[in-house]
Amino acid sequence: MAGNSNRRGAIAKGRKKGAQVGSGGQRRRGLEGKGPTPKAKDRPNHKAYKAAQLAERSAAKRAPRKRTTSDAEWIIGRNSVVEALREGVPVNGVYVAEGAERDGRLREAFLLASERGISLLEVTKNELDRLTGFNGHQGLAARVPAYEYAHADDLLDAAAASEEPALIVALDHVTDPRNLGAIIRSAAAFGAHGVVIPTNRAAGMTAAAWKTSAGAAARIPVAQTVNMTRQLKAYQDAGCMVVGLDMEGDITLTELGAPDGLATGPLVVVVGAEGGGLSRLVQETCDQIVSIPMANAVESLNAGVAASVVLYAVAEARR
Repeated sequence: MAGNSNRRGAIAKGRKKGAQVGSGGQRRRGLEGKGPTPKAKDRPNHKAYKAAQLAERSAAKRAPRKRTTSDAEWIIGRNSVVEALREGVPVNGVYVAEGAERDGRLREAFLLASERGISLLEVTKNELDRLTGFNGHQGLAARVPAYEYAHADDLLDAAAASEEPALIVALDHVTDPRNLGAIIRSAAAFGAHGVVIPTNRAAGMTAAAWKTSAGAAARIPVAQTVNMTRQLKAYQDAGCMVVGLDMEGDITLTELGAPDGLATGPLVVVVGAEGGGLSRLVQETCDQIVSIPMANAVESLNAGVAASVVLYAVAEARR
């Protein structure tokens, strides 16, 4: 009906004509600026961003990587604890059983712990049995913290920082912790930059290894590697000569330590397992096999002794 403003659709309610005129109203928001354009390295789809991410991942691979043993170790017995304290083995605490006889060794342990600021705790004998898992502790035990292993690649960085040719000792599944400790002690004494051991089926940094090293494990890094053969190849790629110790050597220790011999350059000395010696893959990876001249009556040397003899020869050649 003409002039009837009440019919449906006659008036568009709620709309303001002026709001749709020009560039204002509902289009205004679309015309607002979005700010400055992000840098190329901040845009996920840009090649500069991907290159930056790759560089960060590469840097992370070169960063020092550490791993620790799963738990602390115990040194038990009066003689063992006193010797460990004398040699500077890191100790978290010394535990003494209530009522333990105060003899000279116990008094010395108390004195050494006091001088080094190590806490001394008195517990019941049953509690000390439970903590150490052994009832033959003679009323005295020391807790050694979990060992923090270096990364095998970091040993090259340590050599570079010292401005000396790298000297690294690699152990091919040495299983006796006392041999490990003795080799660490020799490596520290003759200027090596670190020791590498396998993660599996080999001795680790236990209390026995700490004690045999006479505290040297606190002065030289010990690294672990999952695959010894692969790690030796990585050292070769970095410019190191890899030599293994075996009775059937390609060259003798005298040739190794000659003035123009291999000892003067970056070197990795590989020591084989007790009894079995070098494994096949490790032996095939070595650049040279070195033998130690001996009298016919002696078949072979202990792994720790053999390592010491070779490291001494290398140190003499480098002087």
